[in-house]
Amino acid sequence: MNEYDSLLNDFCDYLKIDKKYSNLTVESYHIEIKKYLDFFKDKNLNIENIKNTDIKEYLHHMKQSKISDRSLAHNVSAIRTFYKFLLIEKIIDINPSEFLELPKLKKTLPTALSKEEVETLLDINLKDNYSYRNKAMLELMYATGLRVSELVHLKINDIDFENCFVRTMGKGNKERIIPINDYSIYYIRKYILEYRSEMMKNKYHDFIFVNNHGLPMTRQGFFKIIKTLAIEKDIKTSLSPHTLRHSFATHLLDYGADLRSIQEMLGHSNISTTQIYTHVSSEHLKENYNNAHPHGDN
Repeated sequence: MNEYDSLLNDFCDYLKIDKKYSNLTVESYHIEIKKYLDFFKDKNLNIENIKNTDIKEYLHHMKQSKISDRSLAHNVSAIRTFYKFLLIEKIIDINPSEFLELPKLKKTLPTALSKEEVETLLDINLKDNYSYRNKAMLELMYATGLRVSELVHLKINDIDFENCFVRTMGKGNKERIIPINDYSIYYIRKYILEYRSEMMKNKYHDFIFVNNHGLPMTRQGFFKIIKTLAIEKDIKTSLSPHTLRHSFATHLLDYGADLRSIQEMLGHSNISTTQIYTHVSSEHLKENYNNAHPHGDN
């Protein structure tokens, strides 16, 4: 193991243990910083000798490879975090990434399904193990606003059926408790009690949702399921696992829920992240007005 590899491993340990970042975030930072270190290794430049101008040269090199501004911003974020780690470890005395500027990102509103589209998506023909599993997953997603990574990592004991809430571990290993409605609880319980054991195929684990091999459901597996359902049901709105989370928040706002409660349920550390849903809700209101008012934009 060379010096750079050892440094990268220590950095990943720092992200996991000190920063309490998720495995996915650690993996993405590992990829970005490995590319960064390899770039300077090819130039025979030691980490202690890299200057601000060198980092800018690297970022220019990345931009030339046609990566998006969002990916470039992720690069900058990873590099900044890496240099904070180097300062803590006293590997460097001066932080050359201190004045790096993030690329300006175009703000886009999250996509949310209409209430009618949600009803269409959730109207599943319940005929076998898989349809009951899909019904339970989608009802739970829409009822709680869980991230797909949180959904697929749920275990049996994370659902409190008596008090109707789900316990999940979100970003930064922060635990939160989210209420669930009785309707969703009914289908989750029915799936677990009547269908899950047959789907397990003699596998032994306590993850709630399983695939056709009896293994825990994956993010990719869930994505395929909702894409297939969207095509079957002719839902035109662009649909991803996150769309149900956006729909959950937007519809709660539409029906008068306060922003702080939505923030808690979504697990946002900053209220400004949640406030974007007020814009989505306003856009829906405007669209409904234009469609319904005699002098609207028809």
